Amino acid sequence: MAGIFWMMCLSLLTQGFWCILGDIEVGCKKWSPIGATFVCDECHPGNYLVKKHGQTPTELCTPCENGTFTEKTNDKECYICRQCVGALVHLKDCTPKSDTQCACKKGLVCGNAKCTYCVDECGKGYEPDNSNNRSCRPCPEGTFNDKIHQKCKPFSTSCADPNHIMVFKGNSSSDIICELLPPLTTPPATNPDKSENKEQAWSSELFGIIGGFMMCLIIFIVLVSVLLHHNVKKKKTQRTPSKTPIIRTPTDDPRTLIAIECSFHEAQQEQGNSTESLISKDSSEQEMV
Repeated sequence: MAGIFWMMCLSLLTQGFWCILGDIEVGCKKWSPIGATFVCDECHPGNYLVKKHGQTPTELCTPCENGTFTEKTNDKECYICRQCVGALVHLKDCTPKSDTQCACKKGLVCGNAKCTYCVDECGKGYEPDNSNNRSCRPCPEGTFNDKIHQKCKPFSTSCADPNHIMVFKGNSSSDIICELLPPLTTPPATNPDKSENKEQAWSSELFGIIGGFMMCLIIFIVLVSVLLHHNVKKKKTQRTPSKTPIIRTPTDDPRTLIAIECSFHEAQQEQGNSTESLISKDSSEQEMV
């Protein structure tokens, strides 16, 4: 009996020591009485189930030793705390209630909820590759991702507010962008008298421009006609030069008559018959003499 008493005292002291160090409660949290014994249904966090039945609820569960922990309240053993190695960095120490907490180095993110391994951090416009969970891939067409290491989402089809209009169709890292419609502005009232005056002034200017153009066109045509006429007349004058016939004093010498005939023959061939008549007449007079 004395040995049992000392064992119970040692167990209570050990449980109290762990309670002070780990700030945990010792023993069974929920139990059920069966006759003179107790059945433990759930241990306190940080305790593992030593035995299912016992005389007292506190002896049914015992805190985990240093460097070990439990995940569930009815675990029958404690698990060794893991070490943060490789791409994992130490974040929080292990306790009897929880395992060591690790994080990933910069540029990497945890690959699962417990952060047992690290993967590449997918930036905006990318998403984790399902075929290779440790790499990233660009957002498929029609989707976007504006957060770090998240899955891509489809673009919005329209603006949520009917008073907004779409000003950006979106890209791999941004959804569509909508802005408020600009306020409708009333056009300034026009003065009908001023409008009519402007139309009349414009009509007068138009007629003046057309009249000036027609006048310039007529002057140009006249000048061109005069120049053409002058050039044609000049060419005709150069082609048919006039020759002044040599007129000599009449004489009875037959040789003189012949010279006169030669001078006229070159300029006026149509007078050939008259010269021949004159020569024939002179010959007849000589015969008569």
